[in-house]
Amino acid sequence: MSEKKNLTREERKAIAHERAEELKSKIEPYLEARESIPTGFKITEHYSAQKKKILDVLGGTVEDWDDWKWQIRNRISDVETLSRIINLTDKEKKEIKEAGKSNRWSVSPYYCALMSEEDYNCPVRLHSLPQMAEVTAVEGDADPMGEEFTSPAEGITRRYPDRLIINVTNQCAMYCRHCQRRRNIGEVDKNRTEEELKEAIDYIASNPEIRDVLITGGDALMLTDSTLDWLIGEIRKIEHVEIIRLGTRALVTVPQRITDELCRILDKYHPIYLNTQFNHPKEVTPQVKEATDKLAKAGVVMGNQAVLLNTINNDPHVMKKLNHELLKVRIRPYYIFHTKSVAGTGHFKTTVKEGLDIMEYLRGYTSGLAIPTYIVNAPKGYGKTPMLPNYLLDIKDDHIKLRTWENREMKYEY
Repeated sequence: MSEKKNLTREERKAIAHERAEELKSKIEPYLEARESIPTGFKITEHYSAQKKKILDVLGGTVEDWDDWKWQIRNRISDVETLSRIINLTDKEKKEIKEAGKSNRWSVSPYYCALMSEEDYNCPVRLHSLPQMAEVTAVEGDADPMGEEFTSPAEGITRRYPDRLIINVTNQCAMYCRHCQRRRNIGEVDKNRTEEELKEAIDYIASNPEIRDVLITGGDALMLTDSTLDWLIGEIRKIEHVEIIRLGTRALVTVPQRITDELCRILDKYHPIYLNTQFNHPKEVTPQVKEATDKLAKAGVVMGNQAVLLNTINNDPHVMKKLNHELLKVRIRPYYIFHTKSVAGTGHFKTTVKEGLDIMEYLRGYTSGLAIPTYIVNAPKGYGKTPMLPNYLLDIKDDHIKLRTWENREMKYEY
């Protein structure tokens, strides 16, 4: 160190340039890989063409397309309609029909427009279309989170001392094939009754330690504006509730749901946080940006809870690109969830090592804003457990031994 103090300015600059080149070499693999990763902003021509085709198939108008209620009423849930939009082999048609008998499927026209017409491994198709693996796999649990045993009141799930969930509906704009609550979907959309919601509100009001309430489902934003206005308003009246969160994939699957009226309602009840779930960069589109711009202007804070899914995003470059695309539309990467052992979803499972490898690749290789926390949910509802690469190698009274993101082992005195 003393030798460096005596260097000239030019010598210092030379060292800095050498370090800069070293850092540049570390990012080059990602720069090359990202060119082949599809994003919602790269497929705008495809989206426009598919939008026109779907409107022709469904007999809709451009005005209909922008109406979220039309999107929900016209969800695609039969192979015949789907095959007029994307190309399906006879084998694919048979598998979708067969697997769909056991587990409901339904796709919003908007989300369907993001699908590749040809590629069976398109991440949007894998998210939304049934596969035979859903019925042939035997491992997993219908309720791995033990929600049945963590529900002290109707619609309530409570796993932590100071916060809880209200499950308000089983309805979604698109039924994800990896859904942890697929047991609740059924074949009929069903919202909680006002009486059931009042029971949940009463439970929150009678437990003053509850400071944080998450409204979810299904999808919280599948409730009508008037119901959301009433429900959020009633919760906000409870003095000890500090934070209200909404759990929704509407931003991903039907961004038309983010209307001016919805934003006006949310703006009345701050602080409001919105948790969503983007799992691939292809899902982040110009239409999503329009929706997040509205939410941001209404003061809503947005975070993403991705799920680590085999063949969809268990790739360090894809996950990094996803987080970058999210930040560009003002959504903060919050969690990466290790996929839960839900019956019928085993084909999406990855190893924990894959998740840790991704975290290793993010730390130092991109900004902290783009690094979520990798989470494994403990079985039977015992809560989120962070999974971290080991950067602390040893700890003493006056120093620690640490490993940097570049695998340099260093002594840090304090």
